Amino acid sequence: MKPLLLATRNKGKLKEIEAILGGGVQLMSLDDYPDAPEVAEDRDTFEGNAIKKAAEVADATGEITLADDSGLEVDTLDGAPGVYSARFSGEGASDESNNE
Repeated sequence: MKPLLLATRNKGKLKEIEAILGGGVQLMSLDDYPDAPEVAEDRDTFEGNAIKKAAEVADATGEITLADDSGLEVDTLDGAPGVYSARFSGEGASDESNNE
């Protein structure tokens, strides 16, 4: 069986996807491909970011690749911060600064 490359270096996300897939798939992560490109998540939707990341990583590695993008969409903020969740408190934001 050909492994599936998850386009992330986030170990928590890797565990989450492994649990969803039920262990029937051999998963790899970007940690297995240190030269894989860092893909800018600059699309207007989560779906757009995920498609871009999967395509660029697949092109660079030649592997079947899965990517996702997620964030917070708050109704009272008209869906914000949305795709900007990771940078909500500014460029170079961290989880800690986003939660302040």
